[in-house]
Amino acid sequence: MLSSKEELLEQLSNAVIEGDEDKCAELAQEALDVGIDPYEAIMKGCNKGMEIVSEKYEKKEMFVPEILLSADAMYAALDILRPHLKVDASLTKTGNVVIGVAEGDIHDIGKNLVLMMLDVAGYTIYDVGRDVPVDTFVAKAAEVDADVVAMSALMTTSMIRMEPVIKGLKEKNLKAKVIIGGAPISQNYADKIGADGYGKDAVEAVRVVNEFMEA
Repeated sequence: MLSSKEELLEQLSNAVIEGDEDKCAELAQEALDVGIDPYEAIMKGCNKGMEIVSEKYEKKEMFVPEILLSADAMYAALDILRPHLKVDASLTKTGNVVIGVAEGDIHDIGKNLVLMMLDVAGYTIYDVGRDVPVDTFVAKAAEVDADVVAMSALMTTSMIRMEPVIKGLKEKNLKAKVIIGGAPISQNYADKIGADGYGKDAVEAVRVVNEFMEA
């Protein structure tokens, strides 16, 4: 048994970075056994590890195969932690969210983390995947009467495909609010293309979506 909560969370973070599925699963179970809140284990263990992975990717210190191993390791931990997440009934939201990665981009780790957090928060999620054409976002939003459309992009060449989605939603007079995020995205860019919100990370994205629904 590890000597402290901080040490256990640090080791969980490191196991994600190293892409060690077995270790992640073992540490996730140990976190539950010693009474660590599963949400804290996800955010300060799994999510912290993936943030470091993303930073290393941006610095070209890690590459796609390693990122995929880290993602698999993170999901091994999430599979154990997620059933134990306790969401305050007063904080649980209802609403339909269409989520996907902008056309031309196949990087979906960030999108998947936001998806998981929104799912835990009580939203109904429609995942349209990665490299999603503009028309697919618009059609799905219309089909499910989406309250929110969430888009991510890791590359500047794909972020330019976000504005046509916003225009397409408006042309169809759909009610969906749009939130965007990803490494090259900023609040300024969100404002420039007419997005309703910006999330710098998964936690912020859920907060913004909650604000949409409260409004």
